[in-house]
Amino acid sequence: MTTKKTESGQGGRKAWAITHVAFEDLGSFEQILKEEGCEIQYLNAACDDLSVVNPETDDLLIILGGPVSVNDIDEYPFIQAELAMLTKRLKADKPTLGICLGAQLIAKAMGARVYPGQRREIGWSPIHLDEAGSRSALRHLVGEGVSVLHWHGETFDLPEYAEHLASTEHYANQAFSYGKTLALQFHPEVTRRGLEQWYVGHTAEIHQIDGVSVNRLRDDAVRFADTLKVRAYSFLKEWLEQVCGTSSG
Repeated sequence: MTTKKTESGQGGRKAWAITHVAFEDLGSFEQILKEEGCEIQYLNAACDDLSVVNPETDDLLIILGGPVSVNDIDEYPFIQAELAMLTKRLKADKPTLGICLGAQLIAKAMGARVYPGQRREIGWSPIHLDEAGSRSALRHLVGEGVSVLHWHGETFDLPEYAEHLASTEHYANQAFSYGKTLALQFHPEVTRRGLEQWYVGHTAEIHQIDGVSVNRLRDDAVRFADTLKVRAYSFLKEWLEQVCGTSSG
């Protein structure tokens, strides 16, 4: 098993982080989780045994991004294991965060349609919160000079009983919640340093899209990533307090 374990803070809470490519990791969220007393364990969805996660009891599950589609189950059988795990997790209403592909997996597990969007959304731009979103922890991720990173070509219908939270100009469904589950189509966890690996790992995709380049992405990261890191800290800290009942003060 290629499980990677990180240091934990006080409290001994277990946080599983499911990755699909190594460089799309927890980013800035890792430090926050440690401060909140979480023992973080990474699992690679393609290589590791996901049955080590107990979806009905474990404290926190975070499913991260990746370049595959939730609809490619025939080519990537691990997707079925993730969907089965999420189905149990949602029923148990345990704290769960999905980012990009993770959000699409949550939507799929809830019975919603996941499908290609009209255009790929790659780059930095603001999200727009509706009334429910403005009351949520996502309010920390908006404001003057605040943008988040988008990196996706698929979207999803809003699942039944989910609460819509955010949109962008090109994609109506950017975030939703359902009980203690939060799904984010965008990336609030990225850092300037970490993105250097993205530019290498996603180079083929970057060079296929007009108006997108490594230099432009890097320049925008200089403009926005440090502010996002500060805002993401407040966002995740508040969300964890709400769904896990934990705060380091």
